[in-house]
Amino acid sequence: QVQVVESGGGLVQAGGSLRLSCAASGNIFSINVMGWYRQAPGKQRELVAAITSGGITNYADSVKGRFTISRNNAKNAVYLQMNSLKPEDTAVYYCNAEYYVDSYSLDNVWGQGTQVTVSS
Repeated sequence: QVQVVESGGGLVQAGGSLRLSCAASGNIFSINVMGWYRQAPGKQRELVAAITSGGITNYADSVKGRFTISRNNAKNAVYLQMNSLKPEDTAVYYCNAEYYVDSYSLDNVWGQGTQVTVSS
């Protein structure tokens, strides 16, 4: 069984910073892509940022220049440094890991989510 566990959410004032962490564990052959998604009330879940095992990153336009995703492959961990936070960043943030069960079978797993609230 594979699981990911997030931490680091909380309440912060606009302009502040938070750092989210996520670690994957379980029967993992290797991890391909790790990413952060968010879902605000009444809205669909959206990609915030993702990073491949080789370090290639992808960001939503709304967070470019403010958020930085990084990864520690040895720890099966991914991080999201969020700076210059805005009230519109308020959402539940979910970690996702796309991993290989063996040398050719891909699967993915979601974390339980961590709340980020930015006050104006």
